[in-house]
Amino acid sequence: MNPVGILLAAGRGRRFDPEGLRNKLLQPLPTGEAVVVASAHILLSVVPRVIAVVPPQDGGVAAALRALGCEVTTCQDADSGMAASLVHAIAHSLPQADAWLVALGDMPYVAPGTLRALLAALEEGAGIAAPVFEGRRGNPVAFGQQHLPALLALKGEHGARVLLKSEPVAEVAVMDPGILRDIDTPADL
Repeated sequence: MNPVGILLAAGRGRRFDPEGLRNKLLQPLPTGEAVVVASAHILLSVVPRVIAVVPPQDGGVAAALRALGCEVTTCQDADSGMAASLVHAIAHSLPQADAWLVALGDMPYVAPGTLRALLAALEEGAGIAAPVFEGRRGNPVAFGQQHLPALLALKGEHGARVLLKSEPVAEVAVMDPGILRDIDTPADL
């Protein structure tokens, strides 16, 4: 298996700052690290190749991620919904990748062990693996090669949610509240 990390970092963060003056992904966490940098570090600690998707005007996100060693690609259609960014990243990963670990740039508290458990579920035959903490499913999500055509056909706001509802999903129990913790408002920092 040749998994690739996908870091979706092309959202506008309108709930964080409706006026668009502050990019939530570049805001410092209590550790001093920017939200997206912390999220990327987690992925990079588990997979050797991470593709980060940014919008055309990213405010410095691309530079921060390149400095870490991520492959950064700009999705011109990022504003059309999460699916556009995901399809863009998957297409960018080909032909080398045969599994995808899809993480969100605003989720800096996921444990690396959770990512390893999701990849292990794929290696054991799961087509899709999602983490579950205390009965609640979270992110990131891992996809196997059998879902490549469906991933490339995604459209709209909800990313791969349609696949998670229509296909079997191996739920991986984890002791990781970080799978449910994203940065949506300044208070979440």
